[in-house]
Amino acid sequence: MIDIETLKEYIKVLEDSSLAVIELSDDNDAIRLEKAYATSNVQVVGTSDGVTACAAVPAAEPAPVKAAVGRTINAPIVGVFYAAPSPDSAPYVSVGQRVKKGDTVCIIEAMKCMNEIQAEEDGVIAEILAKNGALVEYDQPLFSLE
Repeated sequence: MIDIETLKEYIKVLEDSSLAVIELSDDNDAIRLEKAYATSNVQVVGTSDGVTACAAVPAAEPAPVKAAVGRTINAPIVGVFYAAPSPDSAPYVSVGQRVKKGDTVCIIEAMKCMNEIQAEEDGVIAEILAKNGALVEYDQPLFSLE
C-alpha cells in the first residue's frame, strides 16, 4: 500500500515540475497523478482501504477554440502559444501578411522548450485564431489562410 506521506511527496513533485503525469504502483494499488491545464490544487480521493486515486482540479476552464474555415495552420504539439519571439518584439505574422512554406509564424512552448512553428504552405493570414499566451491543443487551428 502506498502511504499518504509518500503520495503527498509525489503530489508536491508534480506541482513543482513540468511533468504532466506521474503513475505509481505497488502490489496492491495503482495511482495516477495528472495535472490539468491550470492546476490550482490536487484532490485526493480515498476509500476505507486507503488512497486509490488522485486528480488535478482545474482552476479555470480553457478558453473556447475558435472555429476555422478553409485552410489553416494547426498546432503540431500541445503547449503555450506565443505570437512573437519575446514580449517586446513584433509578432511573427499579422492579418493580411503573405507567408511562404517554411516561414516561422509563432512559437509554442512545451515543457520549457520554445518550438518555432512554420507555415506548411503558402498563403495570406486571414485570421489569428489563438490568443497570445493561451494553451493550445494538438492540431488546434492557430491561423486561417486565404
